[in-house]
Amino acid sequence: MQYLLNLLPSLLEGTALTLQLFFLTLVMSIPLGIILAIARMSKFPPLNIFMQFYVWLFRGTPLLLQVLFVYFGLGVAGIKFDRMTAAVIAFVLNYAAYLAEIFRAGIQSIDRGQFEAADVLGLSRFQTMKTIILPQMFKLVLPPVSNEVINLIKDTALVYAIGMNELLRAAKIAAVRDFLFVPFIVAAVFYLAMTAAIQLFFKWLESRYDYYR
Repeated sequence: MQYLLNLLPSLLEGTALTLQLFFLTLVMSIPLGIILAIARMSKFPPLNIFMQFYVWLFRGTPLLLQVLFVYFGLGVAGIKFDRMTAAVIAFVLNYAAYLAEIFRAGIQSIDRGQFEAADVLGLSRFQTMKTIILPQMFKLVLPPVSNEVINLIKDTALVYAIGMNELLRAAKIAAVRDFLFVPFIVAAVFYLAMTAAIQLFFKWLESRYDYYR
């Protein structure tokens, strides 16, 4: 018991960093994903082609490689970021690419008649998206988005590669130092608690969006 009490401060510090990266990525990647999804559907060929390339690039290469590139690769080119900023940039760009495809599929699954009806009513494209399309789209994409959000909380462990002391790295340091597996078990409990909270939050969201069934 005393060992667990001694272990908790370092793991809680790692958890705080994990949650900081998680929330910063989520807050920025969701709106960026919506913007990219709309741009992906653009009828302007250069923009559409660029978006296809962007999605292909960030979905086709490992997130770990992207983190290393932003922190080390850009640093070699003279563009230097601190560890947290580099991690956030890589995570946001990566997750925005995945979310953009999810949002695009959600928007395109909505009946075209609703776009036409909004046009008849004199609504602008922005008003149509904001008041009619996006609320329905969010309801449709909640399950795949929840999967991505759960993946995000686990993917934060990848920042160990640039020396950030997130939850899993803190557990590994303690395990190696004390030659015990207990820190990994405690870290697993922390991850399970966080993913359980995410699942409950998305269940609540789904109940709120039942109106749009």
